[in-house]
Formats: sequence, C-alpha cells, structure tokens
Amino acid sequence: QRNAAMVMADAMHYLTISQAAELIRSRQLSPVELARAHLARIEALQPALHAYITVTADAALAQARAAETAILAGDYKGPLHGIPLAHKDIVWTKGVRTTAHSKLLADWIPAEDATVYAKLTAAGAVSLGKTSLHEFAYGVPGADEAFPAARNPWNTERAPGSSSSGSGAAVAAGLAMGAIGTDTGGSIRHPAAVCGIVGM
Repeated sequence: QRNAAMVMADAMHYLTISQAAELIRSRQLSPVELARAHLARIEALQPALHAYITVTADAALAQARAAETAILAGDYKGPLHGIPLAHKDIVWTKGVRTTAHSKLLADWIPAEDATVYAKLTAAGAVSLGKTSLHEFAYGVPGADEAFPAARNPWNTERAPGSSSSGSGAAVAAGLAMGAIGTDTGGSIRHPAAVCGIVGM
C-alpha cells in the first residue's frame, strides 16, 4: 500500500497511470500537485528535449483544479480523471494552436476539438500541451523546421523516432503520463521502440 507521503518522496512523473489514478481516486494524490510536478519537469527539460511545441500550463492547472474539486465532491469520472496527458500537435484543440509542426500552420487555432481530445477531456484528463512531430506527420525533420525537432531523452544526440516523436520523448522523459500520437506507417510504434516505452 502506498500513501501520500511515499508518493511525495518518489518521482510523481514516473508513476503509472493506473497507480496515479488509484491515488487520485482515494484522495491520496492531488491532481493539481501531479500537474504541477509535470509542468515543473517540462520547464526543466524542454530546452534540451523540444518534446512540446505548445505548453498549456494555465489551462492544465485549471483542468487539474476542476478535477480535484469534482473528485472531492464525490464526482469521480474514472481512471483518467486528473491524469496529465499530452497531444501530438496534429490533434485539433479548440482555442489552442495546432501547428502540425509546419510554418503553414504556425499560428493556426482550430474552432473545434478532435474527437480523441474531446473524449479525453470529457473523461477528466488534464492536457499539458501539444507535442512535436514531423511536419504534417510525414517525412523526417529538415534544416529549416518551423520548430526544433524533438530529441531522444536517453541521448539527445539521437532522434526519438518518427512522426509522433515529441509524444514518445515526452512520455519517456516523464513530461506527461501518456500522450496521443498517430500512426500511419509506424509513427507511434517507432518512437515507442526507440524511447523504451509502450505505444498502442
């Protein structure tokens, strides 16, 4: 049995989702503290890893506070409630820029959410931001990229895999508990393999 004191002594960003979910459900772990721990880690490691294109810190903390309030009131939505996730920056997010890692969409803000984002939000997940990818989820990074290419957290001289690269790097480095990617020809499987994590 783990308790809150043990969790605080451990690295919260390397709890599994199921471990964190049970601690949140049993009110031993605050979604706000979990979000803050991840945002602090992003701030510390993002300059070296470039896993994110956009970090939505204020919105993430607001979602975490809403989750905590609901859970304390007895409205626990399930195992993703209060869990901090990231989303590949090709997933539409209403009001948050979605760049596809391209200069063409560098400042584009969708008017609606992608279904996967809407469903995760409805389940109470906390969105930390939008992760790097290969431009339009295809090809390899070029010298004139719109944003810096993500780096492998185990060796920043190496790439973190193909298209869903930022999502793979973010999860492997503890910058999110999970991340959405997309896979046409290995774009989830490859980053998962080279970053040493599970991709589905």
